Parts: sequence; structure tokens; C-alpha cells
Amino acid sequence: MRLLGIVILLAGCASAGEYAVLASGARLHVDRHEPEGSKVKLYNKDGYIELEAAQVTRFEPEEYAPPVAAASVTTVSAATAPGPVVVVEAPPSPTALADDAADRYGLPRSLVRSVMAAESGFQPQAVSPKGAIGLMQLMPSTASGLGANANDPAQNVDAGARYLRDLLEKYDGGLRHALAAYNAGPGAVDKYKGVPPYRETLHYVKRIEKDLCKSGEISCSTP
Repeated sequence: MRLLGIVILLAGCASAGEYAVLASGARLHVDRHEPEGSKVKLYNKDGYIELEAAQVTRFEPEEYAPPVAAASVTTVSAATAPGPVVVVEAPPSPTALADDAADRYGLPRSLVRSVMAAESGFQPQAVSPKGAIGLMQLMPSTASGLGANANDPAQNVDAGARYLRDLLEKYDGGLRHALAAYNAGPGAVDKYKGVPPYRETLHYVKRIEKDLCKSGEISCSTP
């Protein structure tokens, strides 16, 4: 009986899963494969699927961890790759990151989205001439002070929303002061005791206020 148990155990080890990498780039998780002439059979617990051998470029052991592209997702149709398919999930969109961070720090979603749009145009790889990085355009020193990696989109947005929340608290809820400080720095706002007379900052504050007016977050001033 012990010998039979050992045989069964060895059989289980031998049937460890693997990945069939297709010519399209898709990867299928299977239990094992068997070549059969110009075709190959891919077995799983539900049976097997049969493909042309030319459709499979290689087989990889189950423990193999391939590099994951930053924002690419391979879509495989049932016609070209039947059976179980391993799909890499796309990272959260910039707007999803903005909404999550807004909810986390008690900010209006439209505010965080508008700041992100003004700062980077929703481009995770944006870098300003001054060295600000990412979706919320954080300076490396600011990100470091907030314990965030500015090159990581999720950390960048989280830190940016947290910084905006801190600025709103610093200026007792004064939106224009907080936005100006986010753009030009708190030192400039404190120096001028309000929005500094910088063309870029004045345009920045006006743009975001216009967005919030359209969304109903703030009252629209009459022309």
C-alpha cells in the first residue's frame, strides 16, 4: 500500500501544470501537452483542446513568472485560443485612481480629477521642465516627504490628493489658496497672502474653478 501511495504521489508531481505560449502572445494554462503529428493536444481537467503545432511557440513551467507589460492586455478570442486563458489585468485608469484617492481623503472627485487634468492631462509618464513627475505632477522632494514613489501612478495620485487635502486644511478650506499653493508652492501663497500674481498660477486656478463650476461643486460667479 505504501508503494502504491508513492507511485500516486510521483504521478501527481509529474503532471504539474504549464503554460502554452501561443504565436499571438497569449498564454494558456494547461495540465500537460502531447504532440500528435502537425498538431498538439493541450490537456486540462475538462478534457483537451487540439491546436496546430505552429500556433504554439513554446511551453513554460507553471512556476515561470514572465515580465508583465505596464499597460498591455492580451485579448484572445475563443476561435483562436479555446480553453482556459490567463489574462493580465490592466492597471486602474487615471480617473479611477483619482476617484479612489478623492474618496480616501474626503475630497470631491471632480476636484481631484480637475487637478490631475490640469497637472498632467491624465498622462502617467508626464514630466515637467521643472522636474515634477506623474499624474499629479509631484516634485521628487514633495513625494519623498509624503513617503511616496512619484514614479508609481497609484502612489503618485494618493500622495497628490493627500497633499491637496493638507493644503486645504492649512488654508482653512480656502480653495483658491490651496490650488495656488499646489501649483506655485505654499511659500509663494504665504508671501503674497493669497494667489500669487503669476500668469501660470492665475490661469491654473481659474481653469480648475471653471471645471468645478460646471460640475456643480462651487457656485459660478456671474460675468
